[in-house]
Amino acid sequence: MSEVLTDAGTMRAAVVTAAGTMHVETLPLPELGPGQVRIALEGCGVCASNLEPWAGPDWMRFPTEPGGLGHEGWGVVDAVGPDVEKLSIGDRVASLSYHAYATHDVADAEAVVPLPAALDGAPVPGEPLGCAMNIFTRSDIRPGQTVAIVGIGFLGALLTQLASNAGAHVIAISRRPSALEVARRMGAAETIAMDDHWQIIEKVKSLTGGRFCDRVIEAVGKQWPLDLAAELTRERGRLIIAGYHQDGPRQINMQLWNWRGLDVINAHERDQRVYAQGVRDAVAAMEAGRLDPSSLYTHRFPLEELGTALDMTRDRPDGFLKALVIYQ
Repeated sequence: MSEVLTDAGTMRAAVVTAAGTMHVETLPLPELGPGQVRIALEGCGVCASNLEPWAGPDWMRFPTEPGGLGHEGWGVVDAVGPDVEKLSIGDRVASLSYHAYATHDVADAEAVVPLPAALDGAPVPGEPLGCAMNIFTRSDIRPGQTVAIVGIGFLGALLTQLASNAGAHVIAISRRPSALEVARRMGAAETIAMDDHWQIIEKVKSLTGGRFCDRVIEAVGKQWPLDLAAELTRERGRLIIAGYHQDGPRQINMQLWNWRGLDVINAHERDQRVYAQGVRDAVAAMEAGRLDPSSLYTHRFPLEELGTALDMTRDRPDGFLKALVIYQ
């Protein structure tokens, strides 16, 4: 039997109507199916993967579905559909749902993660936090290893903290001075400006006694950082690709990869169960104090200013790391 806390009948949802253009509509609340819950969202993170649709490429079709593109929501369960046993009305949760640029969204119960009281009041955009935990798990980082992280945005900063707290010696490499300062705050032992390809290689070679790094995480999603990351990985080291390479094919130096015998991990997950486990792991790490993303949420916007949040995510002004859209 379905349960509903309060059904006011309507919600607000962002609709992208053309490249770089959006507005907010008032619409009926979404209906539940079996095994689903409805969430009164407190907010949603803004993801860089939204930027290509926001730019209006040829394949994009407008208008978007209400709330579409948003997938980093958190809030409180306000309705429970049939066949849901482990979630109740009033539970505060992070969710993997896909229309979260709205005040309400529906999610499969297996993709919803309850939040502990220790996180009351804190924003918890579960999807990117879970993504970071899954990348960290697949990186197999151990105490005493040297780990280079190429690209210090929100994801790179989280991975810097996780790797440092795991006992690794972290070298953070990024373009912006403000990002390198963030990396130091998150535990990086060394920081290097991402400017000259060969100078970076020589600096890391010197820092590691010519051995290079046990683990290198590429977290930018562009050709040059991928090339650089491979050069920094030691023989039989592990190269982890965490950047979202969405703008076309890449070339790789297979001679180098082959000669050094690199293990190459494409660390993005697509299985909803694995994603959800990453969110659970992130919540546990936050509760235990091994992960604290609070200082990385640098900008907050109301739903009506989603367009500004997307533009800022694209332009990345100095000091920007992560935007949140807040509803409550």
